[in-house]
Amino acid sequence: MKKLESSLTNMVLVLTGVAVIMGGILAYVNHLTEGPIAQQKEKALADGIKTVMVCDDLVVSKTDTVRRNDAKGKEQTYIIYQIQDAQHQDLGAAVESTTGGFGGNLKVLVGFDIDGKILGYTLLEHAETPGLGAKADKWFQKGEKGDIIGKDPKEPLTVSKDGGQVDAITASTITSRAFLLAVNNAYNAYKVTPVDAQTSATKEVEK
Repeated sequence: MKKLESSLTNMVLVLTGVAVIMGGILAYVNHLTEGPIAQQKEKALADGIKTVMVCDDLVVSKTDTVRRNDAKGKEQTYIIYQIQDAQHQDLGAAVESTTGGFGGNLKVLVGFDIDGKILGYTLLEHAETPGLGAKADKWFQKGEKGDIIGKDPKEPLTVSKDGGQVDAITASTITSRAFLLAVNNAYNAYKVTPVDAQTSATKEVEK
């Protein structure tokens, strides 16, 4: 067999062939993993809703996607899960809210009772510094230094450095401000139902 000549054309053809094959392999692997990843995210969300609503036996009676402009005029998207107990009594709502933290997006899920008081929260996504901003998952929980559980964000929650009553995470004021902004925005989205809210089908949280 004649040896393939080393020319620019042949090199381009070989590299193109390798790229096509690798692209096909990656697409196949992505197809195999996207299902399990989606299921894992759904389970994490279901568990998160139970955590922030402090209730295991509950039903998501309605899901709204709400778009509102923040204080800087930038449109933000909030997902509001209206929650009922097993007897179909309203418990309040769990709200997904995202702001820009120190290292990237900071997405929180906040649970509110029917009066708007904070029942609980959990971090769904963050890129904060380990050991500093990443402490937000615990710092603002009940009994901790920055405890916000039971508070009513009718008056926006702010850190003590800004004249508020919430202690910021040590050496992570930017993350603390971003976190509290996400909570305040979640509250405003929950309490104000816009005309263009988009409602999806009702679904039950797996027990």
